[in-house]
Amino acid sequence: MSTGSTKPEEKGFFEKVKETIEEFWDGTKDKAEDVKEAAADVYDTVKDKAGDLTEAAGETFDKVKKSAGGAYDDMKEKVSPKKAAVAKKTAAVKKTVASKAASVATKTKAAASAAKTKAVSKTREVTAKAREEVSSTKKTASAAKSKAEDKAKTVTSKAKAEIAGAKKAVTAKVAGAKAATKAASPARKKPVAAK
Repeated sequence: MSTGSTKPEEKGFFEKVKETIEEFWDGTKDKAEDVKEAAADVYDTVKDKAGDLTEAAGETFDKVKKSAGGAYDDMKEKVSPKKAAVAKKTAAVKKTVASKAASVATKTKAAASAAKTKAVSKTREVTAKAREEVSSTKKTASAAKSKAEDKAKTVTSKAKAEIAGAKKAVTAKVAGAKAATKAASPARKKPVAAK
């Protein structure tokens, strides 16, 4: 007949603490990965928007340039080269159109450059914020792990002290029981020698 218990063995306190710490650590790592992925998505979105703005600015520049060139060509065809006054006016119109086209082109380039700079700045800001969150999450996890380890050490020390106290109490009771048993048993008498 076996004297061993057939009940399943329960997990000890330290194993439960260890599992809790591991679960917390895994959760923290998952959160850090999510933050990192979100930062990468934001960076890609901002980069795409900056590219779209640059492309749109280039298209606007081309349209203005084409329109200015068309206006110049129309004026040139309408003006008669035989009249000097008309020739002067054509030159002035050409200069004005070129000046306006250059002004629009400069403004368009400046707007595209500003948009690109803003997008890069925003990307850096988002990346820095993501890094700070990851760093903060790691610090929190490290502090929690350290706190759990300290708590486990405290509980272990307390448990050891209680076990030592219980052992002393049991030893004292056993010694008392032995002494009581010895005192209760009749003393052995030595046989009396025959005279």
